[in-house]
Amino acid sequence: MRFRRPGAAPAADDAADPARGIELRGVGHRYGERVVLDGIDLTLTEARVGVVGANGSGKSTLARLLNGLVVPTEGRVLVDGLDTRTQVRAVRRRVGFVFQDPDAQIVHPTVAEDVAYGLENQGVPPGERAARVAEVLARYGLAGHADHPAHLLSGGQKQLLAIAGVLVMRPARVVFDEPTTLLDLINARRVADVIAGLEQQVVVVTHQLDLLDGFDRVLVVDGGRVVEDAAPGPAVAAYRALMALR
Repeated sequence: MRFRRPGAAPAADDAADPARGIELRGVGHRYGERVVLDGIDLTLTEARVGVVGANGSGKSTLARLLNGLVVPTEGRVLVDGLDTRTQVRAVRRRVGFVFQDPDAQIVHPTVAEDVAYGLENQGVPPGERAARVAEVLARYGLAGHADHPAHLLSGGQKQLLAIAGVLVMRPARVVFDEPTTLLDLINARRVADVIAGLEQQVVVVTHQLDLLDGFDRVLVVDGGRVVEDAAPGPAVAAYRALMALR
């Protein structure tokens, strides 16, 4: 149990309400004068949410808003009621992020050291840290590579390492930004299987439309707006029709 001094400000987590999910309220974002997102109002509570759109549509910026990697120029993004602008550390404990290019998030020389990095930052004791690292490496077939140089792994292994480094911190939600784009067919299927087996809520930005089979909801982003929000079948059909007009 945590205690506060009388009159002290509440801890960031005290206001959290997991039932609220991820909320985007009147969200817009600009890079300089360029409008990337405009008028986004969403509440994401489903277990599996996909996001599709053409290059430059704003979908990757939308993904980065969900754990505070980007903060909105307009409006608010809330995770379990916590504002990504003012409570980003608490938000990132709840929402993990997996980049398209695993080299963007592999920062330590060996596989085990890289997975342990986030736990060290969270102050997890050494014994528990070692056990959690060993468990997640075994789960993703990397146990035999624990002491190997991370940069010498294959592309598929690097993506699994990046996923392991996020999941070892046990977030309630994970955002994947085009996690299979740089992979061959075999490794893309392996990553898809990993995503399908996760207990966490996931949001997946992807160009691989069959990855969305079995999802609960798919958003189609175009010109910085959500132009379709439906089950995978009708959403993908709308996206294909939109692309056919280009």
